[in-house]
Amino acid sequence: MKLSPGSSKTVARADSGAAIHLGEPARIAGEANRAGLFLIVFKRLLAGLWVIQGLLQWNAILLPAEPLFDKVSALGGAAVIFFATVNLVAAVGLWLATPWGGVIWLLSAIAQIFAVVALPGFFSMLWIGADIGLIVIYFGLTWRASHAGAAPRSV
Repeated sequence: MKLSPGSSKTVARADSGAAIHLGEPARIAGEANRAGLFLIVFKRLLAGLWVIQGLLQWNAILLPAEPLFDKVSALGGAAVIFFATVNLVAAVGLWLATPWGGVIWLLSAIAQIFAVVALPGFFSMLWIGADIGLIVIYFGLTWRASHAGAAPRSV
């Protein structure tokens, strides 16, 4: 709202009706956008990685060099089917930046950690560290995006 037609000064309007506002809404909005953008980019990169993993699992099912289910245990076969499905579902959810995508991805990453321990040779041992690192980054970016977008406190 301008004070006069020729004036460049504007009056800030309080949406909450509070007399005193702490914080700068413009700066906070910029930080929220930046943190949200980093989170979205991270989710999209994870989605790409999880699509590759899911397609590799489907490759093991559909185009095996040797009959897959004849040479692996029942638990190994179930793991291949589980990861072929869950990885692609998680990738779609991450790409769309939906809340359920993050949940399915976390389920998939934690299941990978357990599969490394329970099924030696199914995944590389490096996946334990990679998954833990990705989970920590995901939670850090999610925390940052949620706290950067917090509304200014009113007194």
